[in-house]
Amino acid sequence: MIESTLLLITAYLLGSISFAILVARVYGLPDPRSHGSGNPGATNMLRTGKKSAAALTLLGDALKGYLAVILAQWATQAYGLPIYIPYLAALAAFLGHLFPLFFGFKGGKGVATALGVLLALDIRLGGLTILTWGVVFAITRVSSLSALVAATLAPVYGYYLLGHGPESRFLAGILAVLSLLVLARHHSNIRKLISGEESAFKKR
Repeated sequence: MIESTLLLITAYLLGSISFAILVARVYGLPDPRSHGSGNPGATNMLRTGKKSAAALTLLGDALKGYLAVILAQWATQAYGLPIYIPYLAALAAFLGHLFPLFFGFKGGKGVATALGVLLALDIRLGGLTILTWGVVFAITRVSSLSALVAATLAPVYGYYLLGHGPESRFLAGILAVLSLLVLARHHSNIRKLISGEESAFKKR
């Protein structure tokens, strides 16, 4: 019980590291919460014109989610913890990104971190979700729409890929929660999409 609790706390603290804010400080850029969409994430970092800063933010936010799950998977095997602990760690890291302890509980929308935890939970699941995001973005050039479609389909992919045993049902529940949270964090984008006001990235 103590080991499981410590793991989940560690996963949450990993998720609470906001790479957008840290990268902005290293690059001498404005705080991502003060411009554009106000979201501390890779897409808003891209609006600064620094593609490398956006790439580092994307990689860092995905990596922290991936590491949180990998650590939980290792500890589960090493210490005989319940099999559902890695799934709870995935959720804890994701919640850490949304509500970071280190930054006043005001975090990002969680897309990159969600992709990181999905890759760690099952590479096929993560790969399909990333592919979905990429295809939709290539067609529409709208980052928020790409994220919404990918988040909506992730539980569907999980349902067909991972079977129907007790562990799979637990994972399906985690995927559903992650998906709903991503959709909820994009509520303003959804309104803009409906009204036709959502901005797209221009092809270069």
